[in-house]
Amino acid sequence: MPSIARKNLFEDIPRFLVAQAGIIFSVSLVTIQTGVFRGFMQSASLLVDKSSADLWITSKDFVHMELTLPLPYERVVEVRQAKGVDRAEAVMLSKALWRDRDGKLDTVSVVGTHPGASLLQPWNVAKDDIQDLKQPYQILVDRSSLSKLNLKDPDSVGTVSGLPAEVTGLTQRTQSVVFSPFVFASLETAKAYLTNNRQGLVDCQVRDNGEISCAQTASSNIAPQDDTGNSSDSEGIEAPPPLRKLNLADPVTFILVRAEPGASLDQLQTQLTELVPEGRVYTRKQLAASAQAFWRDRTGVGFVLALGAVVGIIVGVAIVGQILYTLTSDRIREFGTLKAMGASDWVLRKIVIEQALWMGLCGYLPGVGLSAGVSAWAMAEAGVIIAISPLSIVITFGGTILMCVGSALFAIQKINRVDPAIVFKA
Repeated sequence: MPSIARKNLFEDIPRFLVAQAGIIFSVSLVTIQTGVFRGFMQSASLLVDKSSADLWITSKDFVHMELTLPLPYERVVEVRQAKGVDRAEAVMLSKALWRDRDGKLDTVSVVGTHPGASLLQPWNVAKDDIQDLKQPYQILVDRSSLSKLNLKDPDSVGTVSGLPAEVTGLTQRTQSVVFSPFVFASLETAKAYLTNNRQGLVDCQVRDNGEISCAQTASSNIAPQDDTGNSSDSEGIEAPPPLRKLNLADPVTFILVRAEPGASLDQLQTQLTELVPEGRVYTRKQLAASAQAFWRDRTGVGFVLALGAVVGIIVGVAIVGQILYTLTSDRIREFGTLKAMGASDWVLRKIVIEQALWMGLCGYLPGVGLSAGVSAWAMAEAGVIIAISPLSIVITFGGTILMCVGSALFAIQKINRVDPAIVFKA
């Protein structure tokens, strides 16, 4: 009997290929859509997942990673002195305006950390490039963001919030689709970008020869100073202003904490909650879940991606069902002959079901291969994460088999009504 199923299926190759195209499209669409959804959720908490901190301290008004109120740097100092804390580091995260050398505007997400930090560092990048961030106005960007920011190589320059930004190195696979292009910088550089963004004290331009020229804006009442600290009457300055270290009143977005070995994380979480009354203390897992929940529950992203997956399943069921129904109708006399020879309805149903299983298997493998290729291309070209895990591959395979077997029900209904006497009719 299995030979009959394969013979019926592979006898008409063009029709078989049409069915495979439909299954491949369906498998690819479902796999990619679910992968994009999982990748989008991972992107929402990418910085949290890549950190080695046990606890994250945010404002009580935290909504998602870029929508929260700041905490004073003074809290970082206090947390470092708390019992059970092995290390505490500050992180700045906020949007800023990027202007490329052609004068075009865009937005970037400035991520400020200390170049010697151990709880959150740019990843997939040379250590020497991270240490270069100690120099003023040096930044790291992801390789996939070069075209978006109109950058040609690691030595390209632009401006962030009107201040110079020189790319000292490139990271890889660090970009999140949720955020604007990441600009990794030191805390001091990030402070300058975010302060200048709010106050508009200095405006720098990239000249045609790649040099930076800076001048004070009309909105600034602060006169430029010379090396002695005296005010200058010049209308502009040829170099960007020097960076200043953080003081206790400077705002930071997050405080990352690593607990001492053997310390109770629950007790430390409660202790730090009391120490920072205007803040909220999350474990790394809790903060990642909270950041993902915003995009999943308060936006239409989950619904749109789920709808795409449902459309893929409907297309697959329709195509496979139509092909199987046509194959059964074309061979209705053969099924009638088998029934007249004593074959039961179940035997005939198994032939149709086996045809569906072969179609599902032959369409599934190239469909998953195509999805993996699209995933690799999307990450390399645009930094878009399409998360295809072994578990999702297994689930997609099971869904493909159910889809094909479910499609066979249309053809089975045709077989259930076949009359053995049809073989004797003209």
